[in-house]
Amino acid sequence: MSLAAGDALASHNFGLQIDGVMVETLQEVSSLTMEQDVIEYQQVSADGKPIVKKLPGVKKAGECTVTRGATQSAAFSQWIASSIAGDMGAARKNASIIFMDYQLNPVKRYNLRNAWCTKVEVSGAKAGEAAALTEQVTITFEELTIG
Repeated sequence: MSLAAGDALASHNFGLQIDGVMVETLQEVSSLTMEQDVIEYQQVSADGKPIVKKLPGVKKAGECTVTRGATQSAAFSQWIASSIAGDMGAARKNASIIFMDYQLNPVKRYNLRNAWCTKVEVSGAKAGEAAALTEQVTITFEELTIG
């Protein structure tokens, strides 16, 4: 790894891998979230003093948002189409958001189990505007592991 002690990863070196295949182009990955319930457990000690403990509860599913240029990526478009059509056998895939060091070596990986698309939003189109058309895709997943 080419990061020196105390260095942080740069946010511009990243990629998205879906079932082992890297998505060709990305603009942004944002709002990667996963939650876990907290159980508050109250009891009293032998001398009658209250004790409060917090314990991990049930993990909840998470989601993230991916923004990319509207391209002809057949694999990514098919994945979106399978999700929208409700073909969950084809739609649920394992994905990874990968952050890389300055030499583009993978350093941190967020693994998303059983990920699929829940929302697609296409940017606006306007006559005479010089802008790229983008797709913003919301991805939900059942479990997040960090590697």
